[in-house]
Amino acid sequence: MSRLLSRWQQPDEQGRTQHITPHTAGWGYVGFDVYQLREGQRLELPAVVDERCLVLVAGRATIDTPYARFPEIGGRMSPFERSKPWAVYVTSGETVQVEALTQLELAVCSAPGKGTHKTRLIAPQDIAAEARGKGHNQRYVHNILPEDKAADSLLVVEVYTNEGCTSSYPSHKHDTDNPPNETYLEETYYHRLNPSQGFCMQRVYTDDRSLDECMAVYDKDVVKVPKGYHPVATMAGYDSYYLNVMAGPVRKWMFTWEQDHAWVNSEEYQG
Repeated sequence: MSRLLSRWQQPDEQGRTQHITPHTAGWGYVGFDVYQLREGQRLELPAVVDERCLVLVAGRATIDTPYARFPEIGGRMSPFERSKPWAVYVTSGETVQVEALTQLELAVCSAPGKGTHKTRLIAPQDIAAEARGKGHNQRYVHNILPEDKAADSLLVVEVYTNEGCTSSYPSHKHDTDNPPNETYLEETYYHRLNPSQGFCMQRVYTDDRSLDECMAVYDKDVVKVPKGYHPVATMAGYDSYYLNVMAGPVRKWMFTWEQDHAWVNSEEYQG
């Protein structure tokens, strides 16, 4: 199995099903955890130096920190309802308590923090949505924590791709610390498939092919992208959702298209 692929695991005693740290990923910035909590289950997250963004992928919860309380948040019971999510930005150095009011699928995104910005609620009305692409390269995006919203390091977005379409395409990369042309951003993809027995394909590769891996990705798996291009292709019959987390030394999403495939963006391409 590819070292870039983290398979879903049965929940541990805390409910955690994914656990990715900079140490285990072999990089410097992005951490990512997923919890599946039962109704009434409580989760305590210790204070860390990282900033965190808690995304309610599905379900409802009450979330507390030492200086803020966010009661009874959440709305959708599945990400495939395609309504905007609820999230909480948690500043560096604060503990977090989560009480699941229903079955809860909770993503905890983390990256280096400086304590610059206060803990806050990110409600659906705070999240911009946009359609991208055309033809068989269309997707729909919810910008949960984009670069024009306050954070020290984190960028968080969720993406919907219909069956038979590509996404994160034409192939692009953000692995060079060279702004304003390109920024170095590590990235994780948390994949969901509908119906859940489906799979999608994701390739991660560099220009020189020193890294070139193609993975069959199943429901609730995570793909790690340390460098290179990273397109996703869905399969007939199965819609795709993924939650992206990015972070690096500069909090801007500046990328480079793979030259061979950039023509897909042209007006001549009909899809």
